[in-house]
Amino acid sequence: MPLQRLTQEMEQAGVRRLAVISGDPAWCLSQAAEWRHTLAGDWPIVSPAPLFADPADAPALHVPPAAVRTLLGREFRHALFDARYGFHAEAFAALAGTLTAGSWLLLLVPPWDHWPQQPDGDSLRWGDVASPIATPHFVHHLQQLITADDQLLLARQHQPCRFPSRPAWPRWHCQAPQQQRAILDQLMAMPSGMAVLTAARGRGKSALAGMLARQAGACLVTAPARASTTVLAAFAAEQFHFMAPDALLALETPPAAEWLIVDEAAAIPAPLLQALVGRYPRVLLTTTVQGYEGSGRGFILKFCAGLADVHYFTLDEPLRWSRADPLEQWLNQALLFEDAAAVEPASAAPVTPQRVAPGDFSALEAAYRLLTSAHYRTSPLDLRRLLDAPGMQLWRAGSLSALQGALWLVEEGGLEPDLAQAVWAGTRRPRGNLVAQSLAAHAGLPEAATLRSLRISRIAVAAESRRQGIGQQLVAAAASAAAGHDYLSVSFGYTHSLWAFWRACGFTLVRIGTQREASSGCYAAMAMRPCSAAGNALQRRAVAQLARNWPRMQHFLELELTLETVADDGLNDQDIQLAAGFAWAQRPLEASLPVLQRLVEAAAVPDPLLLAAVTTPDALSELAQQAGVSGRKALIAVLRQRAAAGLHSLGVTAEQLCLPLK
Repeated sequence: MPLQRLTQEMEQAGVRRLAVISGDPAWCLSQAAEWRHTLAGDWPIVSPAPLFADPADAPALHVPPAAVRTLLGREFRHALFDARYGFHAEAFAALAGTLTAGSWLLLLVPPWDHWPQQPDGDSLRWGDVASPIATPHFVHHLQQLITADDQLLLARQHQPCRFPSRPAWPRWHCQAPQQQRAILDQLMAMPSGMAVLTAARGRGKSALAGMLARQAGACLVTAPARASTTVLAAFAAEQFHFMAPDALLALETPPAAEWLIVDEAAAIPAPLLQALVGRYPRVLLTTTVQGYEGSGRGFILKFCAGLADVHYFTLDEPLRWSRADPLEQWLNQALLFEDAAAVEPASAAPVTPQRVAPGDFSALEAAYRLLTSAHYRTSPLDLRRLLDAPGMQLWRAGSLSALQGALWLVEEGGLEPDLAQAVWAGTRRPRGNLVAQSLAAHAGLPEAATLRSLRISRIAVAAESRRQGIGQQLVAAAASAAAGHDYLSVSFGYTHSLWAFWRACGFTLVRIGTQREASSGCYAAMAMRPCSAAGNALQRRAVAQLARNWPRMQHFLELELTLETVADDGLNDQDIQLAAGFAWAQRPLEASLPVLQRLVEAAAVPDPLLLAAVTTPDALSELAQQAGVSGRKALIAVLRQRAAAGLHSLGVTAEQLCLPLK
């Protein structure tokens, strides 16, 4: 069947298709060159390196997978994605979203039978591994979808090409503008209140927000990053007035506006968003409900549920292709983008949590969808990690048709003592081990990285099953099966309600961060639950240290938290070790503040600069100017020298302490 005729039929029907080219590298390239010579188009290529040596074969546009965002907002006819040495799932989805009706997306993959065992270069990005690993579970999932879909073209080396079937599609007429206009009319008629606009990628959500700004006139736009408002700005034209969220909140009297438009609202920390929306009579929040960046369903459930006078709108008509588009349908299945199908109501009967077997894709899919519904940033990267990264555990509660809860665990720790000591000193930060490394690097507890632990990465309970103890049951089941591990850990943005949950699960608070997280607007907190005698000893030491430091830390934090404290007996041997780690290694200033305060207090003549830094750590820029140095980094270097001088005055040297020096 001539490709030109098939492509013409696709354009008339408003659809796009996937073509999978599987074989040896040279054969795949020869096939791709043939396609490009046969079909006229833009043909951007997403590949780690340029593919064609001959200038005649070179594409007009080559983009590495990590830079695929530069294509967003643009439209192309036909494209090529090189996955022969690694599959960057988010880049693949983003490229697909740029293609117009009648386009092919060529996917180059390794020889079919060898593909599941071939190391995937993209695993270095998400697998916390030193060298690429094979990803058989993800590849088998893709292969099953490829062979089962009669709407894609499959060309395998040494086998006949399988062309897609040809449904009797009607001629496509895009309905998206009419849907946009209907919602815009309703927005313009709103006297006051909150409007929430949700849509999948490619539905014109940002365009509609821009139309509102242009038509309403007195609008103010904010977003996580100005760069992401390009489409909105184009449609708003001269009525585009942007201000970053933090800049807007810093003003005592906000700029007057009839509408506040918050683009990609789910990516703004909830406390900041709550403060923003209370300043204007009419607010439009837009968010993506699925896509390569993550899901906004958790945002809808959590943030909007607590608001009054909310009006919900949804755009579901695609702008650049029809509803029957085979490429989008395949992509939704491959990366689990589509909304979960209706499920049976969750049973009120007690459930027994079960660990999901590594190859049980149906159970993993159900758990992944539940996690997606509760967390904004669940993305294809998480799917790949769950499927094939080493050290992952997934637990579920309830049947697959009525899943009540899901828990994701990540193995951490087990570092060699020398490496753990280097992490403590701030000179090494190997991949992974979020809590284990943080307790070593920030809390000064190197044994946290040598012990074996399981970190709770995510937990979710279905909305209808909450307040029934499902979450606690999942945690208890994981703890009871943690043989060979020393402790469970969790890192979360501190709120009273979250801490109440983790405390009820048997966790003890062991660390509070000194800065708010960008993702949640909350201070990072870490808690642990021991599983062994060594874990118990670590917890006791961590709790004692936090109790001793907390009276000094809470002066710098805007946090209502009451902890048991112990008497501060001044600079002790452990403080000297930690202060030396700041002076002669690379321990961070924020983690060293309590011990540096004690060092200053122990000095016969306190160093003025070091005293000022540990007393007002939020004024380092001004201190740098006063010290005559350029910037924070240079100031920290000077402070390390001053701390070293303070230790020398007490008769302490680096050689005495056997530090892993910088």
